[in-house]
Amino acid sequence: MKFPRVIPFAEALGFELVRFEAGEAEIAVNLRPEQCNTWQVAHGGLTMTLLDVVMAHASRAPTPGEPVDDRGVVTLEMKTSFMRPGVNRLIGHGKLLHRTSSLAFCEGRVVDEAGELIAHATGTFKYLRGLPVGGRIVQRTQASD
Repeated sequence: MKFPRVIPFAEALGFELVRFEAGEAEIAVNLRPEQCNTWQVAHGGLTMTLLDVVMAHASRAPTPGEPVDDRGVVTLEMKTSFMRPGVNRLIGHGKLLHRTSSLAFCEGRVVDEAGELIAHATGTFKYLRGLPVGGRIVQRTQASD
């Protein structure tokens, strides 16, 4: 299944969209050595990114009788708890808990192939049509002495 929006960072990490429907999303990743920490388990940053991306997808996943939300989302807040180390294939599950016209409240979890809980998160996302930085050159001024 193809991602509804191109996310270069998620593609570079090898994330694969498994499910995207009914206010839920599922994304899997097969761990590579460069995604691991010193103990050869999933780096916490990878796990948090998987949670962030799967919850953001859940915020846009179509609910029954509704189309896919064509707006993008940005993360406003995220809280993550780690339960155990992740190895091999990780599966992120995201669920939309509540949606307003501008915000989405979601929860996510990452499990291993046996279904053991690796990490859990909650997040708040803001819907946006676009960002003011796309393609824009930002000019910086230097402080004078």
